[in-house]
Amino acid sequence: MPFSRLGLDQPIIDALSAQQYQTPTEIQRDAIPAIIAGNNLIAAAQTGTGKTAAFALPILQQLCQQPSGRKKRFRALVLAPTRELVSQVAASFNRYGANLALKAVAFYGGVDSKPQKQALLNGVDIVVATPGRLMDLYQQRALHFDEVQTLVLDEADKMLDMGFIDKIDDIVSRLPSERQSLLFSATLSKKVRALAKNAVESPVEIRIAAKDASKTNIDQWLITVDKDKKSALLSHLIQTTPWQQALIFIETKHGAAKLVSQLAKRGIEAECLHSGRTQEIRESILAKFKQGKINYLVATGVAARGIDIDDLDRVVNYDLPFPADEYVHRIGRTGRGSATGEAVSLVSKDDFKNLCMIESRLNHLIERRDIEAFAPRKVVPVSILNYVPKAKR
Repeated sequence: MPFSRLGLDQPIIDALSAQQYQTPTEIQRDAIPAIIAGNNLIAAAQTGTGKTAAFALPILQQLCQQPSGRKKRFRALVLAPTRELVSQVAASFNRYGANLALKAVAFYGGVDSKPQKQALLNGVDIVVATPGRLMDLYQQRALHFDEVQTLVLDEADKMLDMGFIDKIDDIVSRLPSERQSLLFSATLSKKVRALAKNAVESPVEIRIAAKDASKTNIDQWLITVDKDKKSALLSHLIQTTPWQQALIFIETKHGAAKLVSQLAKRGIEAECLHSGRTQEIRESILAKFKQGKINYLVATGVAARGIDIDDLDRVVNYDLPFPADEYVHRIGRTGRGSATGEAVSLVSKDDFKNLCMIESRLNHLIERRDIEAFAPRKVVPVSILNYVPKAKR
């Protein structure tokens, strides 16, 4: 099915064609007509499924048929958890709407707010923002919510994990009651459903995530290793395999900086991306990684939200994430669309519970590969596929 069958106007189709987008993904096929029809929506969709276009394209379709609003006002609002994702989503709106007289802007903290205020005075149609910066601008009377027609909560699960619930509730309470509301999340947990109950009235529900939990175009494998040997193992893999580029996930910003230092001592250049770095530095590092000027990027899970690279060969889980859906989200950074990718995990015995939960989520064991020189002293048992964490028993 081509995009033209989804009810999109020709200027949007032409912009998609210019970017070599020909066939919609499953989430796009399901969501775009529902949104154009005016439905409220909640959708479970992982990274790599095309969820940004799933809401951006129908919003552009709706807005281009109406006149622009007044200064300090906007007609569509997208809330997202991180600066990187906010920038990515705003850029996507502007690419897809290249042939339309519509403008999307990104608002996030850590930078001077004056250009953001000026953009509001100049006139914008779509605001993509982190909840904190949006409320800062509202409290300074730099913007008003009275003309918002569409609200999108993007990566709602991560916004809740980051503690944005009070700010989201505050924002939702100030929006017009007559609006379209869309919620996208990697998971539809109890917390996400509670948020949806407050923010999204009588929604249509779409679930893509569960069936895509283990993508066949991503080669997933792991190596068991003692925790204190992980950095040496990672260095060995980089130096002995034909890896050109890798996004390496780690749990803490201190751990990210330490790992970069350890790699440097072994002659491997890497950079780290975490919330402790300034926005300017983060944007520079991310741009260089996308351009291939940085081969190895060590990133915390939060900082990595919004990293969107079409041809990323592999991701490495230096630390296994919790909850299990975060693993699915991480590996979705590679193998985008029909491309192939690789997901490698370094697993020590203290990762066992997380490994059980991840493999239960995937409904299969991840292939184990051994390197004799790194055989662990503390053996990692075979996972229990029906493992249930205590909190859920």
